[in-house]
Amino acid sequence: MKLSRRGAISAIVGATMAAGLATASVAQDLPYNLKSGKPYDGTEINILSVVTPQFDGLMLRDKEFTDLTGIKTNWTFIPFTALQEKVASVGVAADGNFDVVNYLDSWGPPNARWLVPINDWLARDGISMDRYPAAFAKSASFQGDVLGFPLRAHAMLMFYREDIFKELGLSAPKSWDDVVAAAEKIRASGKDIEPLALYYHNDGNRQNLFIWLNYLWSVGADVFDKDFKPTWASEEGLKATEDYIALHTKLKVTNPASLSFVEQDARQSFMQGKSAMIPVWWWAYSSMINPKSSVLNEDQVAFTGLPTYQGRSVTYAISMPFSVSKYSKNQEAAWEFMKWLSNPSMDKANAIEREVAGKTIINNVVTHKINLQDPEVNAANANIQMAAWESLKESNIMPQIPEWPEVGDLLSAAIAEAAAGGDVRELMTEAAERTEKILRRAGYY
Repeated sequence: MKLSRRGAISAIVGATMAAGLATASVAQDLPYNLKSGKPYDGTEINILSVVTPQFDGLMLRDKEFTDLTGIKTNWTFIPFTALQEKVASVGVAADGNFDVVNYLDSWGPPNARWLVPINDWLARDGISMDRYPAAFAKSASFQGDVLGFPLRAHAMLMFYREDIFKELGLSAPKSWDDVVAAAEKIRASGKDIEPLALYYHNDGNRQNLFIWLNYLWSVGADVFDKDFKPTWASEEGLKATEDYIALHTKLKVTNPASLSFVEQDARQSFMQGKSAMIPVWWWAYSSMINPKSSVLNEDQVAFTGLPTYQGRSVTYAISMPFSVSKYSKNQEAAWEFMKWLSNPSMDKANAIEREVAGKTIINNVVTHKINLQDPEVNAANANIQMAAWESLKESNIMPQIPEWPEVGDLLSAAIAEAAAGGDVRELMTEAAERTEKILRRAGYY
């Protein structure tokens, strides 16, 4: 889509929002289910957020929220690599300085004790979590309570070098067997590029489990059974794990550096033209075709759904919810902000407009069902939202239990050691045995 078209869309969206605001002001019936009469006028709320252009775009729009409510906002942005420690420290210290906090979904259960369940607010204000894909909604809940809104949430896709695939007569890979076949042809071509970038490193954020889960779930295995017994050590689970590891150790179709790669390293490898394929979050597309971060352009990058394994693909979905802190002294005002921040029209505008308050914003992330399927949103983003929508139709999330960080670290260490040449069955069985001890100690059985 040409920039002029995007500019036109931006103007239309802006005019529509402005018109809606003017109408609401006259009627004293504010948009986004906000309370009329500015009951929290003069209140200041502090937001802890991860660094991302998506949230820059929201922050640059928050004058509208202040005009509607009188509530002022202060944003603190933290890089993802430091966010988990910061969120944990806020919880341990019972720090009330942050009214709204942003975190990775798997960190929710260990911190749920100090996050406000929003079930009653949702019911009061007529907001349904059904507006999100099931995996996204699930990722923002714990033990029957909704803890927040999944405002940054991702589906996984397979990205590949369309120019190289065309040159070699290759089609978009539909299965992991297709990935291997394409990788072997790329290798045989003599091109100065590695076929596939994966990330097996044990980085503390359990990134090397992302693709492993696709293998595990696709054969009908799971992380735990209904009694919380580890099931990755079943025959099906072990075979799936062996096949995932074999991409690197036996088939050798990966970039050799995949052993030390975290997700960011693998993305950089693709964006710098050093790897021809990468399975990764859909949000990465905008950076892959951005000349400030990549040597590639839109004609060189294509994407398709995450490949099937044994005829099926169950993808891993992830989110970074926003929640209200129990330590906040301004919880009702913080909820007003949450309603504004999460509204579908904001979600759409943030993925269409390419400039906000004079700053360039490149973002393709939307989380509402309606926006994933929206023609304007898709037209502005090469139809990547529809690809994500298809990916999310059969997807799941990491287990939502307080002990998951400890268990996930065991699995991540086992995967990294297996990719380095260790015995897959021995390592995964040992991880299962150690996990049972952790969960027995926690009272699961």
